[in-house]
Formats: sequence, C-alpha cells, structure tokens
Amino acid sequence: MRIRQHQDIGLALLIGVISGFIGWMVNMPLPWMLGPMIGTTLAAIVGLPVRGPGQLRTIVIPVIGVLLGSAITPDLFDRLGSWTLTILLLPFFLALAAGVSIVVYRRLGGYDPVTAFYAAMPGGLNEMLILGEAAGGDTRKIALAHAARILIVVTLVVMYFGYVLGVRSGTDGRGIVPISAITLTNGLILLGCAVLGVYGGRLLRLPAATVFGPMILSGIVHLVGWVEIAPPTVLVIVAQIVIGTIIGARFVGSSPRQIGRDLWIATVASVAMLVVALGFAEVIALSQGIPLSQAFLAYSPGGLTEMSLLTLALGQDIAFVSVMHIVRITLVIAIAPATFQVLMRRKR
Repeated sequence: MRIRQHQDIGLALLIGVISGFIGWMVNMPLPWMLGPMIGTTLAAIVGLPVRGPGQLRTIVIPVIGVLLGSAITPDLFDRLGSWTLTILLLPFFLALAAGVSIVVYRRLGGYDPVTAFYAAMPGGLNEMLILGEAAGGDTRKIALAHAARILIVVTLVVMYFGYVLGVRSGTDGRGIVPISAITLTNGLILLGCAVLGVYGGRLLRLPAATVFGPMILSGIVHLVGWVEIAPPTVLVIVAQIVIGTIIGARFVGSSPRQIGRDLWIATVASVAMLVVALGFAEVIALSQGIPLSQAFLAYSPGGLTEMSLLTLALGQDIAFVSVMHIVRITLVIAIAPATFQVLMRRKR
C-alpha cells in the first residue's frame, strides 16, 4: 500500500514537472505553479492515479515562509502607515465578497445553508473544513469548493498579471540566484528559522503558523543583516511545483462530472470575488498610491501560501501581501462561526 502511494506521488510530481516545463516553454505566466496545477487537475479528471505530495508540503511550507521573510527590508516600517486603509477595508471586502459567493453557492449550486456558507468563506481550506463539519455541512463539497477556489483564483490572477498588466514570473532566467550563493553559515541560520519558526509559531498559536513563524524569524535575521542573500531560484521553482501539484491532486476521487460542476460553480463565485477585490484594490491604489498590482494581490481570495508564493515569483511586495492575507484568514476564522449563528437566528 505504501509503495503504491509513493508511486502515485511520484506520478503526480512527474506530471507537475513536465507540465511546468511545458508552461515555461510556451511562455506561460508563472509556469512552474500554473503548469503543475493544470497538469495534475487534468490527470485527476481523467482518473490517473495521482496523489498530492503531502509529506513534501510539510517541508516546503516552512521553506516558503523563510523565502517570504527574506524579502522583508528595513523600509518596511516606513511603509506600515500606508497599509492602514487596506486593513480597515478588509472586513468590508470580506463581507461583500463572501456574501456574493454565498448567493452563488445557494442559487447556482443548490448547496444547503451550512455548506454554502463555509464553502464561500475566503479562509483557509483546513480551517473552513473543520468549522463547516462542526456546523453540520457537507465536508466533501466544502473541501472541493475551496480547492477549486484556490485553483481558479491563482489561475485567473496569473492570467491577469501576465496578459493584462504584463507582469511575468521573476524566475524566467533574469536575475537567477544559484543555490551555491548560500554559504554554510547562511544555510544553517535559514534552516534554524524554518525549524524554530514552525515550533514557535505553533506555541504562540499564530495564524498559518508553519508559514508565519518562519517568515517572522527570517525577516528578523535579514533585517539585522545576519543573512542578506536572496532566495535561490531553484527553491522558488521547486516550491511552486510542489504547491501546484498538491492543488491539482485535491480533485482525485471525484467523478469528472462532479469536478466539472464544482469547477463551474467555483469559477462563478471566484470571478465574483475577484471583481469585488479589483474594486477595493482600485480604491487602495488611487487613495494610497500603492500599485494596483500589489493591492489586487492583497485582496485576491486565494490561499495564504499560494498567494504569497505567487507574490514572490512575480517580484511584488511580499511583506504587504502576506500580512494582508494573514489578517484576512485570521478575521475569517475568528468571525465566521459567530456570523453564521447570527444569520441562522435571523432565518428562524
């Protein structure tokens, strides 16, 4: 059984690597994430025995946190004041985006109220799955809805950046940082950030602890000058391949018809949320002078890991975008159960 699982994981990663290479060859925006996402999703739809490399995820996620922290610079503190309005508008964005999404899942999808509510919440997949199950929702539909949301949002955001804004991946051959650029001392410090960051983040009960903990420690060591090296390009590419493969493999076990239906509903809901996100991003861009691309990334309702990695690969402001997504997920986890109870009481 274990051998078969390893074979399925190996097949998924092989498809991910090949799909990423094809995406890079055809000049696809963010090829090393988008390619594996599309490739493994298609493999799942046609019934190939693929399995997401979950064990690699436990390694890759802290590494991504370290990579994100390496982009934090001393001028971060000078820019904090310009983030205030973005944070203040986040609850209003969440209310509007989630409200529109709930309507889609109720009217178009025919989901029951509990399942529609937790499927529509732009929070973390695991957290919404746990909360939805506790409230009596359909866990399979909730899981597929969030997997589809992340797939659709990342795909559409990449396409928007590549074909509308003209922003391409930062790993296309320009400014490549070789793995050999990291010294033994730097490597040990960054490894310590990854390991201690995970344990410290969990101990402090930080949101998205496996990303946020390493990101904080990495940001500190880069700010004080202990490490100055940029993320090696190969690590960014490997992280994209693993995450993209995991996203696509989440659809394994569902029938092609069910996957197609869930993707269709999620596409409508995701497009609606992205339209709302773009509207809020325009307000932030015009009033705060923050580039529209960064404001849009900050409000795009994808997963924290995926959107942060996307921001890193596109060469955008990682600190700004990551913090906004951490605040978003924290707000959703904290407010969603109470909001659901209030809505249910009003319907009685």
